[in-house]
Amino acid sequence: MERLNLEGWLPIRVWQQAGEWQVDWCWFGDTPLHQPFFREAVDDALRLPFNQAFRRQTPLAVLGDWQVMSPGLAPSAFIFHASRCGSTLISQMLAQLDDHIVISEPPPLDALLRSDLPAVERRAALAGLLSAYGQRRVGSEQRLVIKLDAWNIAELPLLRECFPDTPWLFVYRDPLEIAVSHQRRPGMHMVPGMIGASGLDDDQLFDSREDFIARRLGRLLDLGLAQCREFGGLAVNYSELPGAMAGRLAGFFGLDDGQREQVFAAVGRHAKQPTEVFVGDSDGKRREASALLIERVERWARSPYKALEELLVAAGLAH
Repeated sequence: MERLNLEGWLPIRVWQQAGEWQVDWCWFGDTPLHQPFFREAVDDALRLPFNQAFRRQTPLAVLGDWQVMSPGLAPSAFIFHASRCGSTLISQMLAQLDDHIVISEPPPLDALLRSDLPAVERRAALAGLLSAYGQRRVGSEQRLVIKLDAWNIAELPLLRECFPDTPWLFVYRDPLEIAVSHQRRPGMHMVPGMIGASGLDDDQLFDSREDFIARRLGRLLDLGLAQCREFGGLAVNYSELPGAMAGRLAGFFGLDDGQREQVFAAVGRHAKQPTEVFVGDSDGKRREASALLIERVERWARSPYKALEELLVAAGLAH
C-alpha cells in the first residue's frame, strides 16, 4: 500500500459524486481546535493561503487506509445532547486541556451516520474518520472527545457498533427553556426539512411553529431517555453545570486534580461566543414563553424530561 501523506490534514466533508463517496481534506498542521464548533475551525483554516491554493480529495476508502498506516487515538468519550443545554460548555471546558482533542459536531460524522452506505462500509468509514480526527498533530494528545449533533442521538446504536466500550453522556435541560431558545434562533433540526430525513421525524402533521419545536424536542428527549436506559448513558442536567466538571463529570472524563482546575478557565465566557461574558437566562426564557409554547411543551416534552430526572433520582443525583 502506497504511503499516504496526510499528516496535518483533517477530513472536512464526505459526499457522493456519481454514486461514489468522496472525502474533502483541509490542512490544519499542528493548530489546535479550540473553536466551539468544528465548522468554525474549518472556516478559519480555509482562510489560510495554503488551503486556498491546494485542495485534497480522496475516495472514502482512504479513511480506512490511513487508519491502518497511522492509527489515531480511539475516542475516549461521546457527548450527545438535546441542544441548547450546556454540551458546548462541556466541550469548551475540555478544549482547555492540551492533552485533549475535542471535535464538536463535525459534519462528516453526521453525513456518515445518516448515509445509506452498506453496514460494513459504514463501520469502516466511521472508524477511519474518527481515527483521522484522533491523529496526534501536536504530540501531547492523549484523549479524543467527540460531541455530536443533537439529532444524532438516534444514530447512537450505529456508532456503538464501532466503539461499543466508549462511554457517552446525554445532556438535557428543562424543555421549555430549550424551546424558547429555538424560537429565538432555530437550530437546523428545528426548521422543517433543513437536515433532511432523521430520527426526529414522525408521521404527524404540525399546526404551528410551537407545535413543531415542542414535538421535535419531545422526540429528542424520548430518544435520549431510551438510549440511556438501553446503553447505559450518563444523563446530565444543564443545572448541574459547570460544577459537575469538578465532580462526577471529572471522573467520567478521567480528569486529574490539575485538569479539574484548568477546565474552569472557560467558565464565565459564553460557550458559543467565547469573547462574550456568559449570563444565565433560564428565568428570562420561562417568562418569554408564550401560552401556546408552554402548552405544547407540556404535551410533547414534559414526560420524557421527568423520566430523565427520575434517572438522576435513581442514581442518587437529584438536584
